[in-house]
Amino acid sequence: MQAIIETGGKQYRVAPGDVVRVEKLPGEAGTEVALRLRAVIKDEGQVVAGADLGEATVKGTIVDSGRGKKVLVFKFKRKKQYKRTIGHRQAFTEVKVGDIII
Repeated sequence: MQAIIETGGKQYRVAPGDVVRVEKLPGEAGTEVALRLRAVIKDEGQVVAGADLGEATVKGTIVDSGRGKKVLVFKFKRKKQYKRTIGHRQAFTEVKVGDIII
């Protein structure tokens, strides 16, 4: 069984046992989290979505938190001697997916 979860404004397709890297979540390693469920794909290929789910959630455990690789942003305007370099590192949380509760 697979599920589509939503967190941090993004959606992820996960199955029990997967480790997924999502936007920063509050909590330390080993903390249990409940992720919002958008749809479930059963083993027969049947899709259950929307109002049919009710209060369905996906239980997960925080494995690690950190920051991703640096992304460089370079701004430049020709003939004006304007150059600016900025770096950004996005914070993330790795979550190990546990039970899909329907």
